[in-house]
Amino acid sequence: MAPPRKHETDAILDAARGLLLAEGPRAASVAAIAKVSGAPAGTLYHRFGNRDGVVTAVWLRALERFQARAMAASGSGAVEVAVAMAVAAVGFARECNEDARLLLTIRAGDLRDAEPDLEFAATVATMNAPLVDRVAELARQLYGRDDTRSIDAVNRAVVDLPYAVVRRHARNDPMPPWVEADLAASVRALLTGRSDLSV
Repeated sequence: MAPPRKHETDAILDAARGLLLAEGPRAASVAAIAKVSGAPAGTLYHRFGNRDGVVTAVWLRALERFQARAMAASGSGAVEVAVAMAVAAVGFARECNEDARLLLTIRAGDLRDAEPDLEFAATVATMNAPLVDRVAELARQLYGRDDTRSIDAVNRAVVDLPYAVVRRHARNDPMPPWVEADLAASVRALLTGRSDLSV
């Protein structure tokens, strides 16, 4: 049985995330992350390869945490599933505020010294695929098809609107207690106000 790691990966990633949010991407050097996390630089190189590996892992962890909440959303029908997905974004921002701020304010490509590679792009595409499929399924259930316009209508409700709401309130501490209810009402209105997208 392997001995427990002295420097836990999440603690290292939390330290890197704190640097990214407080001082920007350039501040998160291996030396700075090592200093803040208490993990030796050699541990960071061994575990993540290089600085880009660390900051990419921070960003992907935040995305994974968001995706898990969105995919866990459920409801009695397509509209309520969509509402639950939208509201999950607010729950994510409440419970994982620093991860939400990271995804809202820093693009993955801006984190890295090198351009995102094909492997990184493939990883993000794989992570996003279940949500893309779920949005298409909601479009089929709501509008009877999954053409570009129908999918766009669902994305406005479950992606664009929650993104705007969370972005507006992400720095509020705490986030106003009425945000979920108001967002849910807005999503229902978007999805049920006009079910005919043929015009």
